[in-house]
Formats: sequence, structure tokens, C-alpha cells
Amino acid sequence: MLRSETPPSPGNLQADPPPDSDNPTSAQLKGDIDSGRTGDKVPHVDVGAAPLGTCEEAGGAPPTSQEVRLARQNERAPSEKAAAGIMQQRTPWITPAFAGAIAAIAVVLTLALWLTH
Repeated sequence: MLRSETPPSPGNLQADPPPDSDNPTSAQLKGDIDSGRTGDKVPHVDVGAAPLGTCEEAGGAPPTSQEVRLARQNERAPSEKAAAGIMQQRTPWITPAFAGAIAAIAVVLTLALWLTH
């Protein structure tokens, strides 16, 4: 059953991490991100209008294997961060704090308007 928060295919597909390679590609870097190896995203396929690296290729300067290898090393999260999951799961207090701040501002404005009458 498709619920409103369930993404349509292929966004609902689990993304497996790409293999390591001596000549990595932009697609492998995108696979690292989609698989959750970077620790900042839910491990699912992310459909993009322009795949990673498209702009560089269109501009005539595609990334070299060394550049992609460096990017993959820099983007990969430490194992404890990747095991903890996405950042939003590690900071559950943000949404209640934001809602509390909005409510406090509303109360202060209401009191200020009430006291000026």
C-alpha cells in the first residue's frame, strides 16, 4: 500500500554501496552518498535531474580518477557516524526547540499587544 510519505520508485529502492576501485567514477561517489556511507542521508536511491559530475563533463573538464578518489575519501563518514545514521536522528531536540521558540515568540507578542491597550 502506498502511503503519502512513501517515495515513488526508484526513490523507495535500497541503495547498496558501490565497490572500491582503482579508477573511481562520479557514479561511485553518488553511490557512496545514496548508500548512506557519508552518514548524512537515509540509504535510498536519490533521483537527480543531472547526475553527479554532469556539469564538469559538459564543461569539458570531467573529474579525474584522483579527484573522485579524494572526494570519496573525504565524503565517507567515520564508522561511528555512519553507524549512528543520518544527522537528524542524532539531534532529536531541534524540532521541539524550534516549535518552543515559535510559541515563546507568539506569547511575547501577544503579551506586548495586550499590555499596549
